[in-house]
Amino acid sequence: MSEEQVDIHRSKVRGQFLFSLFFVALAIILAVQLPYQTTWLGDMSLFVQPRFMPAIAVVGMLVFGCLHLWQLPRRRVVRNDWNEARIWVSGLEFVGWFMVYVYVVPIAGYLPSTIGFVWLMVFRMGYRSPNYRWFSVLFAVAVVVAFKALLQVRIPGASAYELMPSAIRNFLIVYL
Repeated sequence: MSEEQVDIHRSKVRGQFLFSLFFVALAIILAVQLPYQTTWLGDMSLFVQPRFMPAIAVVGMLVFGCLHLWQLPRRRVVRNDWNEARIWVSGLEFVGWFMVYVYVVPIAGYLPSTIGFVWLMVFRMGYRSPNYRWFSVLFAVAVVVAFKALLQVRIPGASAYELMPSAIRNFLIVYL
């Protein structure tokens, strides 16, 4: 095998060993939980049992995960695997941002929270010019208008709205 083919092969397996280990571990956890999360009814045939399809899925996940782990050309973790895993985990940052947004909406309100969230996301992604900031505010207002007015999504009023006079509070709850 030429040197070039070896380098190409190594780059394709970067992170696969860690992924396979995680996948098999998740399959084992799901297999252990299967009897507690599903039921087996005695008076029904095999194919309509509530546990049948989840069991097929989990067993398939476990078998094919183990086969993938077994067929890997190398079975040890190297530095590039950890670099790849760091890239995978970095996406969880945005889950955290979204969870903060979900927590803030009932406190501050849908419009201010959405404007703040979109503005922070634009800033976080590196778009720091004033044009991008203004566009993010306009986009957030458009999202709120689309959800509240056009789609008529009912979002509970915020705790901060309770501090307003009744006429303003009603307007904020209905339209913002």
